Amino acid sequence: MRYFIELAYDGTLFSGWQIQNNSVSVQQTIEENLSKILRQNIEIVGCGRTDAGVHAAQYFAHFDYDNLLPENFLFRINAMLGKAIAIKNIKTVEDKMHARFSAKKRTYQYFLNFEKNPFLEQYSFLLHQKPDRQKMEQAMHLLIGTYDFTTFEKKGSDNQNSVCTVYDVLFLEKDAQLIFRITANRFLRNMVRAIMAGILMVGLEQISFEEFEKTFKNKEKLHLKLIVPAKGLFLWEIEY
Repeated sequence: MRYFIELAYDGTLFSGWQIQNNSVSVQQTIEENLSKILRQNIEIVGCGRTDAGVHAAQYFAHFDYDNLLPENFLFRINAMLGKAIAIKNIKTVEDKMHARFSAKKRTYQYFLNFEKNPFLEQYSFLLHQKPDRQKMEQAMHLLIGTYDFTTFEKKGSDNQNSVCTVYDVLFLEKDAQLIFRITANRFLRNMVRAIMAGILMVGLEQISFEEFEKTFKNKEKLHLKLIVPAKGLFLWEIEY
């Protein structure tokens, strides 16, 4: 039987979702504890990769197991996983359902903070200067549609192509926070943070809108004068 897991995690102390040598990942942590409870080697497939330090408010994964899950499974697995990972739900699905390839849309949110707040320190990027929101919105609306996003892809990626379809981008304002939200069919490595950095550079007048537009349309790499940290980025929603 194929089981689908819905979960959330705080990525602060993890090297990302995917298993890596000599570092602790979310995938490794869940696999090890599932294998202990079910008393056999369990391998899970996630809906995508998140980088070191990136969080997930909603994430899906699947694994195959031939039997019914033991009693109080959800309680037991959550107790073993510690505070940083929470399994919200687990259910059986058709064998053809795939956590990664069956996903239709993915939404990320990036949290910007303009006032020092100890309770947001691990989950947002503190900026000491407010960017021009109108200029940022002008830049981000260029991204809606189906384009080659090489401009915002991390060097060394091994994708067959860099074409993505962005369905929606917007800003949400809440108190002293500005939240950047983007929905697409797929995302490239480091794509959201690179886009966020580029849009901020326009808003802070470090580059012009025209330069941003030209770089994107010519599929050139954007020289980032600003690095946005992973801690402000959340995988927010997956649609199947």
